Amino acid sequence: MSRWEKIQLGDICQKANRLEAPVMGQPYRQLGVRLWGEGAYERETIDGGDTKYAFLNRIEADDLVVNKIWARNGSIAVANPNQAGTYVSAEFPTYQLDITLIEPRWMRLITKWRGFWSACDEKAQGTSGKNRIKPEQFLSIQIPLPSLTEQQTIVARLDQLANKVQQVNENLEAAETDADNLLAVQFREAIKNAPLRKMSEVAPLVRREQTIEIEDSYPELGIRSFGKGTFHKPPLSGSEVGTKRLFRIEPGDLMFSNVFAWEGAIAIAKPEDSGRFGSHRFITCKANPEVTTAEFLRYFFLTEAGLVMIGQASPGGAGRNRTLGLEKLMALEVPLPTLAIQSEFNLLQTKIAELKNKHAKIREANQALIPATLERIFSSEGRQHG
Repeated sequence: MSRWEKIQLGDICQKANRLEAPVMGQPYRQLGVRLWGEGAYERETIDGGDTKYAFLNRIEADDLVVNKIWARNGSIAVANPNQAGTYVSAEFPTYQLDITLIEPRWMRLITKWRGFWSACDEKAQGTSGKNRIKPEQFLSIQIPLPSLTEQQTIVARLDQLANKVQQVNENLEAAETDADNLLAVQFREAIKNAPLRKMSEVAPLVRREQTIEIEDSYPELGIRSFGKGTFHKPPLSGSEVGTKRLFRIEPGDLMFSNVFAWEGAIAIAKPEDSGRFGSHRFITCKANPEVTTAEFLRYFFLTEAGLVMIGQASPGGAGRNRTLGLEKLMALEVPLPTLAIQSEFNLLQTKIAELKNKHAKIREANQALIPATLERIFSSEGRQHG
């Protein structure tokens, strides 16, 4: 049993100065550092004539790279071998680790630890500009440092844990892909030889315009693209609404964003969306329960064929210039099998949605596993480790 020594960063690394004056016409691969210990990444390559900096610093594998402004938010990383030969500006102080004292993979774990981010935040408080952390402040931060052998042992165990997490996530992804493929096959079978009906007949437009009172508030609803459902926007006061028209949303409404329906901004209002409002950019339809369901129509419109139809009904260029026309939407003809067939398909949709919800909880737990393990490893300053 031995206590882990606490040591200042300045004792296990030194400034890496590989400064080069950028040359016009020469390409320079840039390195960036993500927030919250998510590591370094390669940015776009630039021409030496396009930078405002007099010098750029060349990165080598296992360098410790610090974002002076965002170190307090975990923007610190250890460069990997593929990132050797990239460059950073003076805003990214870079240090070479003493590998006789610290395993680079151990330092990489430190950069993912909340306690390390907090230490950076404390050192950055009260500094000038945007709370930049000064090199001398950064190097004064203390980190736990067991022996090299113990560092390597712990890193290897965490690597094994990370691999198991990745395997679980890959298995979940494969299962969901199989489920989606099954759903697609069942849908094609369901609509085979099904009659076509106009939207105006099976899911007509419904508008519930709201009278705006200055003293009231109006929580809005949004629709995510790519079939990702709805989300809640902050409420608007009556004065903020002004002359904008708002329409009340009710659970079960089939909704289209008139500017982004072409990229899958199509959703069904959930019970928790009750009491919210959509702007004039929302197209709201109510499925006729005698002939169809919102769930069946939503699935159709999110298929490749359905999105092609929506795209054809949304003339214009890209982005907000592609507006779904009301009359064109109502004129679209959709395949409608019997209600019994639709209900059977919707049951399968529900089961697969439940499966994905379970998987989402597993992923959430998996995502928290490594950070929680790091907390147990690093957080107790005087804790003993065998």
